[in-house]
Amino acid sequence: MFKRSVVLFLAFIIGLSMVVSLFIAPKVKDSKLTAADKIAIIYVDGMIAGGRGQVGLFTESGGTDALIRQLHSARDDAAVKAVVLRINSPGGTVPASQEVGEELKKLRAAGKPVVTSMGDMAASGGYWLAACTDKIYANPATITGSLGVYMPYSNWEELYQKIGVRQEKIKSGPHKDILSPDRPLTAEERAIIQVMVDDMYNQFVEVIAEGRGLEPDRVRQLADGRIYTGRQAKELGLVDELGNMYDAIDGTAAMVGIAGKPEIVEYGKMNALEMLLGAQSTINSGQLLLTYFTEMLSTADRAATPQGY
Repeated sequence: MFKRSVVLFLAFIIGLSMVVSLFIAPKVKDSKLTAADKIAIIYVDGMIAGGRGQVGLFTESGGTDALIRQLHSARDDAAVKAVVLRINSPGGTVPASQEVGEELKKLRAAGKPVVTSMGDMAASGGYWLAACTDKIYANPATITGSLGVYMPYSNWEELYQKIGVRQEKIKSGPHKDILSPDRPLTAEERAIIQVMVDDMYNQFVEVIAEGRGLEPDRVRQLADGRIYTGRQAKELGLVDELGNMYDAIDGTAAMVGIAGKPEIVEYGKMNALEMLLGAQSTINSGQLLLTYFTEMLSTADRAATPQGY
């Protein structure tokens, strides 16, 4: 009886959500059904990480796989004349940022301009993406910058000794357990990791220099890891215009010659059913700030994935 009640309740909730979603979910017309020129909006929310991100019962959200599919859809839709990339992210891994950045360049090469609209935060990997677009808008108080790379490492050796944990490994080579938390880095290993971080940092500098038309030495002066407000970033040449997402949309429409208010098609925006079933929602500014400073200060043991911070 109890199981039957639970099943009926879940069926009711799902059915209700489907009905509600028909009325309150954002309506996006199929741009292939009309010849009207459109501007696509693609959202980059939260951490930028490779793969599928968060997978729900009926939905998949977050991760670069979904984001790249959206970029391909915008490229293949003849009615879409340009894309506004709405970034609300503290950054992410270097490979994921690089992967999406290359797709943005391909979209531009296909003749479709891409304009960035920065939200609460577009830092580090978020700025990497912005640097791959034609123009960048930011709010005066947007947090951006944090240009650089770090690789997290924790040494828990003393803690393990106190609680009686002894790690033993049989490894194929001397560096196979590099960044292991149960022992300190050797001088040779530290040099190996530093070379990797420097290489990724130089790739980041090249992206910014190319995208912003700045000399690499000037980029290195700015890319010391500090964060900037949107207004500071504009004064430094990292941002083009101050304004919100609608300013970016209007500017994009003018860029591609769309008169009046442009028709919008949104990719990746969730309806009520998706939100009910646990798909990842947009991270608010407080969560973004917490994520950023947690990443900067965290001493937790993590896999050695290079971070674009």
